[in-house]
Parts: sequence; C-alpha cells; structure tokens
Amino acid sequence: MSAGSKLRETLARSGLVEAMAAHSPLSAMLAAEAGFDAIWASGFELSAMYGVPDVSVVSMTQHLDMTRAMVDRSGLPVVADIDTGFGNAINVLYAIEQYERAGAAAIVMEDKSFPKVTSLIAGGRQDMVRIEEFQGKIEAARAARRDPSFVIVARTEALIAGLGQDEALKRARAYEAAGADMILVHSKQKTPDEIEAFARAWNGKAPLALVPTAYPQMTVARVRALGKVGLLIWGNHAIRASVGAMRETFARIRRDGGIHGVEASIATVEDVFDLPGLGRVQADEKRFLR
Repeated sequence: MSAGSKLRETLARSGLVEAMAAHSPLSAMLAAEAGFDAIWASGFELSAMYGVPDVSVVSMTQHLDMTRAMVDRSGLPVVADIDTGFGNAINVLYAIEQYERAGAAAIVMEDKSFPKVTSLIAGGRQDMVRIEEFQGKIEAARAARRDPSFVIVARTEALIAGLGQDEALKRARAYEAAGADMILVHSKQKTPDEIEAFARAWNGKAPLALVPTAYPQMTVARVRALGKVGLLIWGNHAIRASVGAMRETFARIRRDGGIHGVEASIATVEDVFDLPGLGRVQADEKRFLR
C-alpha cells in the first residue's frame, strides 16, 4: 500500500486523520510512539530547527531530505508542508515528483506569493497570488503525481490575509475545481469562530484540513462535530515543547552549577539509546561480525 493510500484508508476508516508536527526523524518517531495517524513535516518547525525565520529561507533540498528521513524512521504517512511550492507551477512539477519519490503521502501548498512570511506573526506580509495562478499550481501537482492516491491539499490564506469569508470560500471552491483533494483553511483568530463559520458555509465535496494553533479550544471532539474535516494538524507543538524543555534544563544546570538537579526530569541515556534501535545494532553485531 502506498503512503497516500494508507493516509486515505485511515481517513475512510476513522473519519479524521490526526497529524503531529515534526522537524526531525526523532520527533517523528516520538509522534508515532504517541499514536498519531500521520506526521506533519512542518516548514515552520524545520526553519526553527535550523535557527532561521520561516520566510522561505530553508531550501527544498533541506526540507525534502528531512521529509525522506521522517518517512523512513516513523513508519507513518508524512504530510509535507511545501509552503508555496518553491516557486511557480514549473517548480511545483519538480517538487511533486521529488516528494512522491521520497515517500510522502501528501503535500500542502498555500496560495501566498514566494517568498512567503509565516502566517501567524503579527503584522507579517501576507501577499496572495491570483486564483488562476494557484489553480495552475494545483493542476501541475496533479499532472506530476504518478500515484493517484498521493494527496494534494490546497491551503488558502485568505483569512490570514484579512480578505474575509467570501474570498476564502471563493478560493476554496476554485481550488477544488482545479483538482485539490483537500482544502486547508487557516486562521489567526484566537477563537474557532471564524473557522467554524467557514466550515458551515463550505458546500464542496473535498474534506477540510485545519491547523488550530491560534485557537486551542478546537478539540478533536469539536472538529468531529463539524462533520467536514478530514485532516487535523497539530502544527508546531514539537518544536515549542523542545524549546521549552531545553530552556528549562539549560537554565537549571547553570543555576545549580551541575547536572544533578535535572537528571530526574529528563530522558535517560538508555531511553535515547533505545529509540533509534541501538539494542538491535548490538544484537546484529553479535550475529554477523566475526
């Protein structure tokens, strides 16, 4: 079964795919361990891991290599966040070929201009491309994929850009007409009201995808109650948890003048050995090395 087929099968079986953000093979493995259905190969998280702002600085090669490693190590379908598609429709043709070859189950592509600025930053530039231009990108993605089960998610940033519900719905309908398998609608409002209003007004056949980072009141139960959402992405919690834990641990070591105060609250060395399978390597050494 292809990765795209596996993602679609999970959606058909449970009615909702929950994807946890990751920025490395290790964080993807931890998401799998926690029982999530899929991995969100987050551009924001990867940018943060490289210590650069989320403004299209990370290259396709960097993101693609990390996506491939997440596919390999997590065993879950990976939904690749390819931002604006790394350029125009010609760039999209190449990107889809490469991400499908890397084993991704899906891509999410947004309708902002390249280079983009991250969606939730206050006062950020949120320039949108023309509807027709983005339709061309979706059509290019469909033409490039070899497996028809590979999922193409079109993301509209109309609400992020302050263009309102009518524009968001207009774009979503146009993107579905161009062949998108899912529609991701994003919002920076602090409550789910704007997204729920969009979902109520959505009359397309394509399932919706949501990333409720700004409005944490949106629980799984509340999403299921909408009846139109197929993909729920927990969008940046891996990197935020990592930053918080490292800051606290580093500060404690500096404050205590040693590591004795943090040992009980962090993973053991043995745990970190076990996650990537060092024990299996030891067993293989005994079996094969002579």
